[in-house]
Amino acid sequence: MSTATSTLAQAARRRTFAVIAHPDAGKSTLTEALALHAHAISEAGAVHGKGNRKDTVSDWMEMEKDRGISIASSALQFEYLPDEARQRGQTEPYVINLVDTPGHADFSEDTYRVLSAVDAAVMLIDAAKGLEPQTLKLFRVCKARGLPIVTVINKWDRVGREPLELVDEIVTEIDLQPTPLYWPVGEAGDFRGLAHVNDDGEIDQYIHFIRTAGGSTIAPEEHFSPSEAREREDDAWETAVEEAELLAADGATHNQELFEQCVTSPLIFASAMLNFGVHQILDTLCAIAPAPESRSSDPAAIAAASSGGGQAVDKHRALDDDFSGVVFKVQAGMDKNHRDTLAFMRVISGEFDRGMQVTHAQSGRSFSTKYALTVFGRSRDTVETAFPGDIIGLVNAGALAPGDTIYAGKKVQFPPMPQFAPEHFRTLRAKSLGKYKQFRKALEQLDAEGVVQILRNDLRGDAAPVMAAVGPMQFEVMQARMEIEYNVETVTEPIPYSVARRTDAESAPELGRQRGVEIFTRTDGELIALFGDKWKLAFVEKEHPELTIEPLIAD
Repeated sequence: MSTATSTLAQAARRRTFAVIAHPDAGKSTLTEALALHAHAISEAGAVHGKGNRKDTVSDWMEMEKDRGISIASSALQFEYLPDEARQRGQTEPYVINLVDTPGHADFSEDTYRVLSAVDAAVMLIDAAKGLEPQTLKLFRVCKARGLPIVTVINKWDRVGREPLELVDEIVTEIDLQPTPLYWPVGEAGDFRGLAHVNDDGEIDQYIHFIRTAGGSTIAPEEHFSPSEAREREDDAWETAVEEAELLAADGATHNQELFEQCVTSPLIFASAMLNFGVHQILDTLCAIAPAPESRSSDPAAIAAASSGGGQAVDKHRALDDDFSGVVFKVQAGMDKNHRDTLAFMRVISGEFDRGMQVTHAQSGRSFSTKYALTVFGRSRDTVETAFPGDIIGLVNAGALAPGDTIYAGKKVQFPPMPQFAPEHFRTLRAKSLGKYKQFRKALEQLDAEGVVQILRNDLRGDAAPVMAAVGPMQFEVMQARMEIEYNVETVTEPIPYSVARRTDAESAPELGRQRGVEIFTRTDGELIALFGDKWKLAFVEKEHPELTIEPLIAD
């Protein structure tokens, strides 16, 4: 088998997806349940160790364990071979690259970065709460990016809403048609099992679940024909059949093309806590989620190179071309025993070999990938090779930032990762002047990770920069990590601004003379104007239409 054929075959085995939802919908619990069903772990856990269960392996930061929420994205990789694929004679398992993301709205920017690195998303919806604000926002981001979505209604073991009501809400609110693949038998709070719905909208099997102690192990299943299910479950089965037939009559059946176009969304009901419906989610992702695809370079980088701005840039990177990858997350402090920095990278093309020399597209510098890891929560394993779709961690890659491209062979540079418009601003300074050196080092590292955006100007100086964030909880994370990882206690103070806009060198002097406006430079070199409020912004725009005042847009 040629190298190109091998790379394409390896890429076809990859399924790379993110789990996204509103806080407390059960993302981290589902992440563990998926790993459990793939036999990557022997026992599932839940945040705060509910019952006899342990902490989730995907939540490693102390603040996450204390609050029971995910603050940083966490990447897990494991292999899985569905029973159906094994019965067809398939021997090679799929390689699952799963990213658990923050659900809290304050960390939307981290979630957005993850969505740029995956091929599909699992959207988790609480059966009792339905589409919550953050769920709505993330659904819309996925649709805008053309990211196929598998919808999972979670917590069906608890009292919740009617299933048809939840389906109607999704259609009405976000114009996405759920197409049931596994419909619940038993109302919310009385989860007996799942009716499998085929592509023609017909129910051809009943899967009955048997509870295990605390839901910490895989729930055994019993499989029955529709006639056997009718005798066993009586009215609950008839209700499930009627509801599934009603949706099928309305055209809500799976169509692969419409799914990949983000018009429809395969629908599965589950209980991550009880491990009901979990392997059905994995089976569905292996069967229908898209494998990695080739990508195009950043048009701006191509234009700059063609106008004499540097080395020619490859316009397109096919899966079997030379190696290339995109950094979507930089994280320090994951290992208390080592003061290292881990750059999460998505392999875009070619084969990655540990120790290979690669080039950083943004700086043109070469570096070795001697230390490369697969990351499973806090645990790490050295990775020797990786293929398109894989997510690996590069250790001590301090020069890399989210959105950066690394490559071998002909230069390629993928589009940069946009930053969200901040809405909250506070100054940050060290409590002790004796800690200033550690303060600067911590600031540089956490800024590179994108924990917050750092704004500076000559008036405030380097000792009291301004933190800009999407949500105020980012400030708490910044202070906590400075103290825990760098032994630097800090003090923050509010500043009287609530609106940020981009400007340019020509407009900055005049803007800076306006009352209630202050000009800063962001770490990436962008000039940012902060305004007291939207009315001040409107006044300046009206009085000075000649000035450059542009919104900071995520997409």
